[in-house]
Amino acid sequence: MLPGQGGTVEVAEGEHLHIMPFPINSVRASYPALTDGYAYLDGAAGTQTPRSVIEAISDAYRSGIGNVGGAFPASHRSDAIVAACRAAVADLVGGDPGGVILGPNMTTLTYNLARAIAGPGDEVVVSRLDHDANVRPWTQTGATVRWAEVDPVTGELPVEQYASLIGERTRVVAVTAASNILGTRPDVPAIAELAHRAGALMYVDGVHATPHGPVDMRALGADFYATSAYKWSGPHIGAVVADPALLETLRPDKLASSPDTVPQRFERGTAAFADLEGVTAAVDHLAAMVPGAGTRRERLLTSMTAAEEHELELFAVLLAGLETMPHVTVYGKPARRTATAYFTVAGHTPRQVAEHLAGLRVNVWNGHNYAWELTGALGIRDSGGAVRAGLVHYNDRSDVNRLLEGVDALRSSG
Repeated sequence: MLPGQGGTVEVAEGEHLHIMPFPINSVRASYPALTDGYAYLDGAAGTQTPRSVIEAISDAYRSGIGNVGGAFPASHRSDAIVAACRAAVADLVGGDPGGVILGPNMTTLTYNLARAIAGPGDEVVVSRLDHDANVRPWTQTGATVRWAEVDPVTGELPVEQYASLIGERTRVVAVTAASNILGTRPDVPAIAELAHRAGALMYVDGVHATPHGPVDMRALGADFYATSAYKWSGPHIGAVVADPALLETLRPDKLASSPDTVPQRFERGTAAFADLEGVTAAVDHLAAMVPGAGTRRERLLTSMTAAEEHELELFAVLLAGLETMPHVTVYGKPARRTATAYFTVAGHTPRQVAEHLAGLRVNVWNGHNYAWELTGALGIRDSGGAVRAGLVHYNDRSDVNRLLEGVDALRSSG
């Protein structure tokens, strides 16, 4: 098997172990949108949805659903949908279903939680590596803000600096599990150890990390783990997962008439119940991408490990291709990263590059991509940022080839 053409995964059979290819063709066949002839390299901003998710959402509406807590079958169906969704998200990240907070998106949930966690008199530590959704909610709480700086050359977030940033007044340390533009995977467990030693809480933004490999929020040391289903083949739903006992200690602003139980007290308004059914279907889809046995959690670990290997094999081809082009500048060279490239092309604005590639049916993003502090640290925020191409599990070698050919064609037109 050539590099970048499918990846492999080890599957146990009794006492034997054999290697099988990542089933990229069957995975791609489950996504109706991929039949339109485009190379979808925009997954870092949102993935396409498989047929099973589309059908699950449709079936929920077709069956009839009502608000939760009622005495009639349509309401009971919604009760079951919510419970199943909490269990699915917990399986995906290694958390407790009783601590899964659901909402419209990660940004909204983080704003709500930030106000309940920190305030004047506290200190919060944020990083310039993070998406703004894990920065601004904390800096706007009234707490004293301390900044962890990123190395603009490597894109790394040095752990050593946290020893001087975290103190006895630190209430929370907010950090990403993976940069949404450079792909950098900082050493979250090491940062968490410093935070917990000082009695601080760890709020980990897993939005970009979750689609790209297996997640264990406990191993990361995350007291709160945030994720968004639309980044891993689901609908536009956000979730934050925490220990229910920790959530019991927090009192968010809420309606007097809404439930005061955990995690419901953190969920504002009526949920999008059919979309929650889609979230469960998305988790089931991820768990079934490669053959496997055991619990859904165990199958997720097998499947997402295989998906990560597949993505990184493809990314090695993509990155090597970009780095050999003299008219391309690639930002960041972290030791551990997701399959995400951020680059500029000499003689062309990032928007012009994106428009050129769109004309070739290759989807990429351009701009700061909400990495406001990071693009500032890189010195490119005010000049339009850069181009972002991100691989997910349904991308194949032809997608990578088309991107490289399209970028290479700009060599002589600058």
